Amino acid sequence: MAMVILLVLLIIFAIIGVPLAFAIGAACITYIETFSPNFISMIPQRIWNGTFSELMIAMPLFMLAGELMNVGGITDRLMNFCTVLVHPINGGLGEVNVVASMIFGGISGSSVADTSALGSIEIPAMEDAGYPSGTAAGITVASSTMGMIIPPSTPMIVYSMISGGSVGALFMAGAIPGILIGITQLILVYILSEKNHWHPKKTKISGKEVKQALFEGLPALLLPLFIIICVSGGVCTASESAGVAVLYSLIIGFFIYHELTWAKIWAALKKSFIQSSSIMIIIGFTTIFTWVLTMQGVPQMVAAFFEGLNLPRFCVAIIFVLLILMIGTFIDVSPAILLLTPILLPVMHAYGFSTLQFGAIIITGLAIGLVTPPVGMCLNACNKINGMPVIEIFRHALPYITCNIVVLVAIAIFEPLTTWLPLMLGYSLN
Repeated sequence: MAMVILLVLLIIFAIIGVPLAFAIGAACITYIETFSPNFISMIPQRIWNGTFSELMIAMPLFMLAGELMNVGGITDRLMNFCTVLVHPINGGLGEVNVVASMIFGGISGSSVADTSALGSIEIPAMEDAGYPSGTAAGITVASSTMGMIIPPSTPMIVYSMISGGSVGALFMAGAIPGILIGITQLILVYILSEKNHWHPKKTKISGKEVKQALFEGLPALLLPLFIIICVSGGVCTASESAGVAVLYSLIIGFFIYHELTWAKIWAALKKSFIQSSSIMIIIGFTTIFTWVLTMQGVPQMVAAFFEGLNLPRFCVAIIFVLLILMIGTFIDVSPAILLLTPILLPVMHAYGFSTLQFGAIIITGLAIGLVTPPVGMCLNACNKINGMPVIEIFRHALPYITCNIVVLVAIAIFEPLTTWLPLMLGYSLN
């Protein structure tokens, strides 16, 4: 009964317009003051402990590295490189869009940043090349979902903090699912482009232009590869690699691309500070929610309930996939991870799922929520670029989101898709 009251309070605060972080905090404080007043003095300590983690250093630094690469000229050069890379393939800028998102996701670690940075260039360019406006927007937002799946991934860092899993192992667990989404989207773009005759003409690219695009794009391509090798090889921790990524971005922007200025650095710092601060606040208040759930034994009760049903393993996986998709539709990624992981992870462990597999499932599932109304952060970012209604963007993105759903179901059923690479690199599953 007490937990029902907590959930009702949370829903009421959310309905009246209280920001989610403060709605969670207010509901938990009201609950503790009513049912366990002796614990009220521990709330500030719990909030502090929730954000006082070495892993939390990595999150703002990865955000800053992505912003510095964006304002430092990476986006244009990345587009040029991808154009050269997929030029022989029919599908043109649609294919460029997907490949650019795969690479940019390995730099920024954020799907919303992918949509904002690449969409402002890709959408107008695709429209000029003959793509319908809706298709250009749909491909852009659907392909941006790879940003938080392909390593490095900011949501994976949040999940690692809650689950206790290795950041390096989780990065590797997301690599194959992210690449599979990219490949399936590339195939679909090719098929639809052939069917609808999108971008049928190919412009000639000279050898000089190819060399220039490869030379200018190489420094940007080395960054995600460098991060993955350093973290997976044990050369440095996730936080240390994030700091090196910031330094690398500064060097490229100043001395190679010559586009980074002190004004741009200040703008990148300010934007990263605001974004990471909002996530920190959510993490702090959600820590109280997790603490209350643990005190009431909710994870154990949920685990016992599902074990009592004696469902086959794949049925539990499908049920949780549907639940994650539903929650992701209404709640943003970080709070959804913080709310769902303490409850669902013990159940998944009871059914033999590893921490790595569930991490890949929840991140891939919540990425779909970024392109699903009503919250749909990537949809809103795209709306600011082309002014198209959110529902219209979603309608055109739906065929490409289907690729994400297919991969999501595949990794929920076939564990090696998420665990083979981490195991090969010497990581444990939990």
